[in-house]
Amino acid sequence: MISLEKRPTPSRVWTYATPFLAVALTVIAGGLMFAALGKDPVAAIRTIFYDPLFDPQFAAYSRPQLLVKAGPLILIATGLALGFRAGVWNIGAEGQYIIGALTGAAVGLALYPADTRMIFPLMVIVGALGGWAWAMIPAILKTRFNTNEILVSLLLVYVAENLLASMAVGRLRNPEGGGFPGSRNLSQWDSAANPELIANTGMHWGVVAAFIAVIFAYILLNRHLTGFHIRLAGQAPRAARFAGVEPTRLVVLCLGISGALAGLAGIFEVTGPAGQISIDFNVGYGFTAIIVAFLGRLHPIGIALAGLLMALTYIGGELASFMLGIPAAAIQAFQGMLLFFLLAVDVLTNYRVRLGRREASA
Repeated sequence: MISLEKRPTPSRVWTYATPFLAVALTVIAGGLMFAALGKDPVAAIRTIFYDPLFDPQFAAYSRPQLLVKAGPLILIATGLALGFRAGVWNIGAEGQYIIGALTGAAVGLALYPADTRMIFPLMVIVGALGGWAWAMIPAILKTRFNTNEILVSLLLVYVAENLLASMAVGRLRNPEGGGFPGSRNLSQWDSAANPELIANTGMHWGVVAAFIAVIFAYILLNRHLTGFHIRLAGQAPRAARFAGVEPTRLVVLCLGISGALAGLAGIFEVTGPAGQISIDFNVGYGFTAIIVAFLGRLHPIGIALAGLLMALTYIGGELASFMLGIPAAAIQAFQGMLLFFLLAVDVLTNYRVRLGRREASA
C-alpha cells in the first residue's frame, strides 16, 4: 500500500530538488509525446535545449534571443511571485502586459514625429501605470467586495485582448500602412525605440529592468519589513493578522507591483522586439510567467534562472517546429508539462511516501 505522510516541516532538500526533477520528467514525457507524433525524441530534445546554444549553425542568432525572450518572463514572474508568496493570486498578468503596451504606445504615437529623448522614458512610465491601473481593478474589487482576484484578473485578460484588437485596427492603426492592422513601427523611430544596448547580445532596457526587479525583489523579501509581511501572510495568515499585517494593504501592494512590472514588460516589448501594436502582439508571456514563477520556487534568483530556461524552450521550440516539423501546439504542451510536473512532485516537499501492507479489517 502506498500512502502519503505529512512531514512535520517542509523538506528543504525536496524544495530545491523538485524543479530539477520536474524538468527531468518533462524531458521524458515530452520525448514520449514527440515519439507519438512520429518524431525522433532525441533529436527533438536536442534541438530544443542544445542546438540554440551550442550548434554553430544556429547559436549566432539564438543566443541573443535568449535575453530577448527571458526579459519579459523574468519581469512579469518577479511581480507575480511577490503576490503568490502573500497568497494574492494574480492570474491576469497577460492583460496587464497588453494594457501596459497599449497605454505606453498610445502616448508615444500621440507625440509622433517629435524628436526628443523624453518620449521613451515617458512611454515607460505610462506603460507601468497602465499595467498598475489594470491590476487595481481586481485589487479594489477584492478589498471592497471580497471578489475572487483569480477570476477577475483572468477575465480581464479577454477584455484586454479585445481592446488590443480594436486599437490595432482603429485608433492606433498606422495611417500610412495601407489599411493593414497595426501601429507605426516604434522600433524604427529613434525617440521611442528600445534598441540593443550591446550589439549582438539581446540586451535592451527591458532586460536591464528585469534584473533590477530581481535585485529589488530579493532585497524586499529578505531585508525589508514589507517582505517579512509578505512571507508571513502567505505562510501563516492568522499569525500575520496578530503581527499587525493589513490584508487590504497587502493585496493592493502585491497586485499593484505585479501589474506595474507586467506593464513595463509590455512597453519594453512593443518598443523593441515586437516593434508595434498588432492583433497578435501578445504571445502568452503573462501566462508562461506563472510557470516561471513556480519553477523558480517564487525566489527572485530562481526566477531569473527559470526565465532563461523557459526562454530556451521558446527559442528551441521555434527551431524544432521549423527543422523537425513539430506542431506549435506540441511545443506549448511541452512547456505546460513543466508546471504540471512541478506541482505534482511538489507534494514531496510537504509529504513523504510510505510503503506498507494494508491492515486486515477486523
